[in-house]
Amino acid sequence: MTDYNVSSRLLYRTIVADPPWDHSDGTGARITVGMSDRQHPNAGVTGLPYQTMTVDEIKALPVQAFVDNERLVEPGAHLYLWTTNRYVRHVWDVAEAWGFQGVCLLVWCKESRGWLPGGAYPSNVEFCLFARCGKLKPHGGAHSRWFNWPRTFGPAVREGEKRQSGHSVKPEAFMDLVESVSPGPYLELFARRQRLNWDTWGNEALPHVEMTA
Repeated sequence: MTDYNVSSRLLYRTIVADPPWDHSDGTGARITVGMSDRQHPNAGVTGLPYQTMTVDEIKALPVQAFVDNERLVEPGAHLYLWTTNRYVRHVWDVAEAWGFQGVCLLVWCKESRGWLPGGAYPSNVEFCLFARCGKLKPHGGAHSRWFNWPRTFGPAVREGEKRQSGHSVKPEAFMDLVESVSPGPYLELFARRQRLNWDTWGNEALPHVEMTA
């Protein structure tokens, strides 16, 4: 396991994380620029436009360091941890390694558009584990555990100063949901864009917190 040095200006009550799960055996779809046949410049051999991490590497991230361990003022925190179908059985272990207890899976149901990978059952859902540590109470409630948010097609490609939405980008409606249920301060790990009142960490967003090996 990698040892990390962590620095942060806040203690966070809610954390969202979308780790780059490892699909380097070639099961990921070939990523192109938009709907064209032009290969995304960062796709590489994995078929994904970003570097991936193994389960053990993800587990080693010191996420609990961003939460108030003493819990003297505001007890505990909430975690929203995205995963793919292959890693559903591992996501509970990752949450536990980060100091959280898994509660339930949220499901993002996507409307199909043409052919999708997945064999007999097309891959048109994604999963997010809701987990918590301590006794932090939600300040709101959702109407369901599954959601039919619009999906985004095409990889993230920088064109001049404008960044287009890309592969695996989660909908803003999900972040709205998180804010309606879970208290701040908020932190997004592996963030790919900025959002008002959120701190971020990731190679495509401002580094409000630091994790250095």
